[in-house]
Amino acid sequence: MKQLSIGIDIGGTNTKIGLVDAQGNMYGESVLSTRQYPDFDQYIEELYISIQTLIKNADMQIELVGVGIGAPNANYYNGTIENAANLVWRGVVPVVEKMKRFFPNIPVIITNDANAAAIGEMIYGGARGMKDFIVITLGTGLGSGFVANGKLIYGHDSFAGELGHVIVNRTSAGRACGCGRKGCLETYVSATGIKRTVFKLLADHLEESEFRDISFNDLTAEMITKAALNGDPLAIEAFEYTGMLLGQALADAVTITSPEAIFLFGGLAKAGKYLFEPTKKYMEMHMLANFRNKVKLLPSGIDGKNAAILGASALVWESIGNREKTQNAECD
Repeated sequence: MKQLSIGIDIGGTNTKIGLVDAQGNMYGESVLSTRQYPDFDQYIEELYISIQTLIKNADMQIELVGVGIGAPNANYYNGTIENAANLVWRGVVPVVEKMKRFFPNIPVIITNDANAAAIGEMIYGGARGMKDFIVITLGTGLGSGFVANGKLIYGHDSFAGELGHVIVNRTSAGRACGCGRKGCLETYVSATGIKRTVFKLLADHLEESEFRDISFNDLTAEMITKAALNGDPLAIEAFEYTGMLLGQALADAVTITSPEAIFLFGGLAKAGKYLFEPTKKYMEMHMLANFRNKVKLLPSGIDGKNAAILGASALVWESIGNREKTQNAECD
């Protein structure tokens, strides 16, 4: 009988579901519309049906060992999603409580998507064997997960590690953020942030650029990456500016947890050297001398491998590993 965990990534548009073993191998995956179910109870029922269909289609004897869920604004301690701006459900949503009705005999664990990515990096990716590292997720916003001494840092309320909402511009010119404040890091360093940077550069410079005939809504981070690879000077400058702000922020973050490595995860990281080189340069430039040239800046080891599902499923395997360590310690 094959032991598998269920990995669930709840996004604003769609929910991704997969069956994953302890080595990160996928035994089936599917997608469920999130927006289609404003009634959360109906959504959970459809989610359960999708999981059962996956299990049936796997065509093997399966022992489910747990359910791991990654979601925006998820509270690990309370098992809830709380006031997520990009989801159709408002207020506090009792995700774990509702899922336990269908899976009463196995653990159901939820955390935010960036924390799930950090656990996925530790279980399946480049952080295997590391005890101290940071994962930065560069998507529509900027998420982060901090691991210290082999444990994810949740804080007392489960919302620790919000590097994307560290303010990097405290002047009146700071960019407006969805959190209600101005100048947050993610307004500069994210897929949305680099779009804003490109349009600022277009206004300030006269050079020819392929972006001059593209509207803001039509521009994507992937287009900016492609333009940089093709030598577009504004795209390259946009990545230089993005890397400068990210590098400065990471230099500050290093002083808090002294990580062995920092992993960049998500679409913006696919720019390769155009993001990594300036980020590393400015990180080292602003680093306290004690930490200089000690911290590795690395691409994610799970990005592109159904990463969202793997990250969520890793919550289960980490929980099982911690439980086994505790039991072994008690036996000793």
